[in-house]
Order: sequence, then structure tokens, then C-alpha cells
Amino acid sequence: MNIKNVYILDDRAILYLNGEDTKEFLQNLISNDINKVNQNNSCFSSLLSPQGKFLYEFIIIKHKSGYIIDCEKSQVDGLYKQLSIYKLRSKVEILNLSNEFVVAAFSHEKFLTFEEAKDISGFTLKYREDPIFLDPRNKHLGARLIINLEKLYLSLKKLDLHDANMNEYYSFSHKLGIVPKDLNKLQNKLFGIECNYEELNGIDFKKGCYVGQENTARIKLKNKLSKRLLPINVVEGELNEGESIYYNDNEIGKVLIDKQYPFALIKYLDENFNEKANFNTKNAIIKIEKPNWIKS
Repeated sequence: MNIKNVYILDDRAILYLNGEDTKEFLQNLISNDINKVNQNNSCFSSLLSPQGKFLYEFIIIKHKSGYIIDCEKSQVDGLYKQLSIYKLRSKVEILNLSNEFVVAAFSHEKFLTFEEAKDISGFTLKYREDPIFLDPRNKHLGARLIINLEKLYLSLKKLDLHDANMNEYYSFSHKLGIVPKDLNKLQNKLFGIECNYEELNGIDFKKGCYVGQENTARIKLKNKLSKRLLPINVVEGELNEGESIYYNDNEIGKVLIDKQYPFALIKYLDENFNEKANFNTKNAIIKIEKPNWIKS
């Protein structure tokens, strides 16, 4: 990413949770430890089904007396509804501020030019009153500013950042191996841990119970993780969601996201999985590359 580029992520949404029970409420639901979130640190997390399957993912940022949740806009209504169901009588207020606040992303290098910045994933600072944080999933994905829409362009001018095409940012995310969009296509299709959440700092295996914790911990402790969500590059042809992926007639995975930034659930430990090989679907030849931040 160019150090002067900024990407206005208008397909992101903002929820704000506030109230005296908010911290405990989130701690009992999310896959990460809410105690990691403070004025100087933000975290990546997910909300899973009771069976441990993927439902929603988001970044949590401490702001004033509550917490900002940065999520994909296509997921915000479902996430809002799910949180409201779990809320019951808890003293928690859930606000959808997506029409008032915007998410702007810029480079890792630009973030490090801030005087207080530290080169740590999730590190958070304030630009005036607005949070800026290095992406907690992977610092190479850059930083994000969450700001009121009315203040956005004046702040970007003062920061010497220039609006660039959002697709450039999402292409970089796909190349890095991190799903940029179309997350609803993953719902209930794979376990959260198969989304590489351990490597993306999205699961805390030392915290107490949360929704989906039992199966997540079992897969981890019994070394049952045999499939991972990995990016696809199309060599030729066309992908279709849900179709199988083959190597020499042996099925090694399934396409889950088929459009602009495709991903598949891959049996990455299978003897037929070779990162250097070409793979086939019904109508396409593809490449699959395991990101270098996945060590096993």
C-alpha cells in the first residue's frame, strides 16, 4: 500500500455497546478476551454458534465508556439482532452508528509515523478524539481510523492522506490471506478455528466459557484441525460457490466465497494438497497458497 493512500471502507459498519454490564456481556459471548481491550489496544474476535461454527467476526475498540464494534456492513443487522437476543435483562445499550461513523484504512508505514505509535498488532492511539489502531489480525494489513463522517475529509487532509480505490485494499487483504468481504457466505459452513482465528489473534484459549467454546477447544486440544480457509487465485475459468476442488480426481476442498476475492475450505494436511500444484473445479483451474503467517 502507498503510504499516502487511504481507503474509505464504506461497506463496513459500526455498532456501539455501552452500559454497566457491557464488558461482562461481551466476555461471555466472544471468542477473544475482552480484558485485552483498552485505550491502547484493540482486538479481533468472533461470535460463533453454540456448535463453534462461524457466524460473525469483528474488531473491538475501546471508546469512551463503551466499545466500538467494526464489522462488515452485510453482517451488521444479523449481529445487532444476535446481540440483542443474548442481551436479555443485561444493562447494555446497542446502537447502530453506521450512518454517522466511517472506517478509513491506511498503510502500516503511515501508522508508524505517528509519534505515539508502536509496531504491535492492535496497538491503539487517539487522533484528537478518534481511535486509530494497527489491525489486530495482522499488522501488515495496516491501520484503521474510525471517525465521524462529518470530520472525515478535513482529518484526512491534515494527515496528508489521499482517497484511493477500496478494491486495492481488499486485493491486498486477499493476497495476504485474510477475507475482506462476503463473510455471510461462511456462516455455519466451517468452524471458527478453521477460519485461522488462532493465527489472526481472534481466539483466546485461556479465557473462560463463551458461545462455541467447547468444540473450539476440543479441535485445538485434540489436534483435530485438518481444514483451513485459504485464498484462491483463478488461473482460468469461472468459480461457483459450493463446488468441490480436486487434485487428480481427489477432493481436497470446497469453494465458499466465489466472487471477487475467493476463498475455499481446504484439507491443507491432505497428501494431495501441494501449494505449487494447479487444482480444478468443474469450470476452473486455480491456485491455492497457504499464507506464510500460518506456520503449521
